[in-house]
Amino acid sequence: MANQASCPTPSNGNRGYHIMYAATQAIKRHASGGNLLILATILALIIANIPGINQYYFDFWNQQVRLQVGDFNVFSHGGEPMTVLEFINDALMVIFFFSVGLEIKREMLVGELSSFKKALLPIMGACGGMLFPVLIFFVLASGTDYVGGAAIPMATDIAFSIGVLAMLGSRCPLSLKVFLTTLAVADDIGGIIVIATCYSTHLELMFLLYAAILLGVLLLGSYLKVKSKLFYLLIGMVVWFFFLNSGIHPTIAGVLVAFCIPATPVYPPMKYIKVIRRVVGEFNEKEDDELSQRCSILDKERLNRLKEIESASDKVISPLQDLEDSLYPLVNYIIIPLFAFANAGILLLGLDPASVIEGVSLAIILGLVVGKFAGIFIFSWLTVKLKLAPMPYRSNWAMLASVAMLGGIGFTVSLFIANLSFGAMGAHGADLLNHAKLGIVVGSLLSGILGYMMLNHTLPKHAVDVDEYADEE
Repeated sequence: MANQASCPTPSNGNRGYHIMYAATQAIKRHASGGNLLILATILALIIANIPGINQYYFDFWNQQVRLQVGDFNVFSHGGEPMTVLEFINDALMVIFFFSVGLEIKREMLVGELSSFKKALLPIMGACGGMLFPVLIFFVLASGTDYVGGAAIPMATDIAFSIGVLAMLGSRCPLSLKVFLTTLAVADDIGGIIVIATCYSTHLELMFLLYAAILLGVLLLGSYLKVKSKLFYLLIGMVVWFFFLNSGIHPTIAGVLVAFCIPATPVYPPMKYIKVIRRVVGEFNEKEDDELSQRCSILDKERLNRLKEIESASDKVISPLQDLEDSLYPLVNYIIIPLFAFANAGILLLGLDPASVIEGVSLAIILGLVVGKFAGIFIFSWLTVKLKLAPMPYRSNWAMLASVAMLGGIGFTVSLFIANLSFGAMGAHGADLLNHAKLGIVVGSLLSGILGYMMLNHTLPKHAVDVDEYADEE
């Protein structure tokens, strides 16, 4: 990781304002992305159950994808071309995990995970929220052929859960929204570790060696203050290909490459301000009058001045933050909804309704609804009672319990792990996967509805103070 540039410590009031603003912006983004995710899921469920159309839907995801130069196909795995579904899950979702890696690194440097005191409560809640669902799943699945899916109910979907909180508007204290967001980020770290350690196949050591060498090159570039985003992205694509064929799931490549992206800008803020002042000072009053009276193509000298300002503005934003902001629309408005549309199509026709409350579906539902709630709440309660961390500002145990219930919305990463667990098990695996998806949808829906009802009952009926973070500081 690149070292963080030293900056003056802001005053308490300013620091509180900046934390509040950053948290509010992140919450708004995840909430808007969650709406599109819900729409894509509903659309997939409808199309997958319309006779005469659903077969086209299922067949489409099995079409082959090729990006070929001679005999070499970039989108190949073990010499076999990817299907459309594999391309979405193993290529496009790498971009999603790359953005998650960027978010995790930023949170560790300047966000909620940068302060041990602030991070401890949601991290402990996340640990309980991962442990309890896995234990419940293991108890129910012991001795069965679906025990390998124990990690499915351990995830929290940040877009869906924050989307539910957004429905309650300013009634919900910002501290609770930050708690849930940080918990979901910590959950993502746990999910990444599980994917890396539990879903690896036969390892190809040479591909891993090549990938490790390139990751070393990226780290060296970060250490030498190479700021070119193209440098990291091009080498990162090669790292992805090596991971794709190494036996370790390629999404891990996205996270590792993200950790190599520099978090410091080319220009420190003071140098940027000096550049702006100098360039703006080169415009005189005569030019102001001339430019205000006519609208025409700029001459070369004026164009160069404005380009210098544009270049300086680009260089004052770190590659990490620039990439995170640039990827947000692609990830939240295209990749995640497309992933949901491709993976949430559950064939309900002919499905025995009783199967929802048995087998892998029941294990996932109880893991999400009961396990996530109990794990998050109990571990959070213990952390506060042992005085290891304070309660979220302006909240109480009823509010925290309600947010813990929202932690059971485990949609995106749960679907992803379900595909890893059962996707390669043939016809029987396809049946298990269908029931696992059903359990994920039902469990997430129940957690969302119960969490909303609990919050609606426990939250104050009026808006809370928007300056609460500044007050707390």
